[in-house]
Amino acid sequence: MKNKPIYQLIGSFTLLFFAALCYIIRFYPETLVGFDRGIIHAVHQLYPQMNSYFLWVTKFANPITVVLLSFVFVGLFYFNKQKITALWLALSMALVSGAGNHLLKIFFQRARPTILPHMVTEHSFSFPSGHSTASTLLFGTLIFVMGLFFKEKTPRLIAQIVVGLLIVSIVISRIYLGVHYPSDVLGGMLFGSSWLFFTYPYYKQKKLAYDLKMIRRK
Repeated sequence: MKNKPIYQLIGSFTLLFFAALCYIIRFYPETLVGFDRGIIHAVHQLYPQMNSYFLWVTKFANPITVVLLSFVFVGLFYFNKQKITALWLALSMALVSGAGNHLLKIFFQRARPTILPHMVTEHSFSFPSGHSTASTLLFGTLIFVMGLFFKEKTPRLIAQIVVGLLIVSIVISRIYLGVHYPSDVLGGMLFGSSWLFFTYPYYKQKKLAYDLKMIRRK
């Protein structure tokens, strides 16, 4: 894959930023107070009276929804002879979104923000945001493999933009609903995207080898 160094460079930067954010939250959380408060207030000023929308869109990354959608897409890929894609998505959701994000929450044990009333009930720790990690991985994977659904460039690009806007909406919803600091959702996005960018070249390499193998069998 000729663009492999570019993807790995982007993955390196996102992982570096995530590591830096983890260090700050672990040892100097007070330095993020101004950053978090400023964005929280800005979100509510930019999107006034949008409770219904954000309460609706955040459900796309609720644990049950994510599990169901993951099974649907993994099954869809698997039974349509896209086994490498199914495996990539399954590993992303199980290892990174599931186990990885949960372990990070336990390690940091960051309390939920109390700046605004919570519009939804959450019981886990705050950093990194599970909704942000899950939506970045699940819907981000779909953006990367959208060519499997749309062969024409224009419909594929439109679909990628729509799915990208869904990720952004979910991330903003967690801030708007009062259950996450902006640094939480930033951490989730960096965590998920670093995995995607690092593993995408290997996924493409394995997929190409698998597709060639299938062609030779015919």
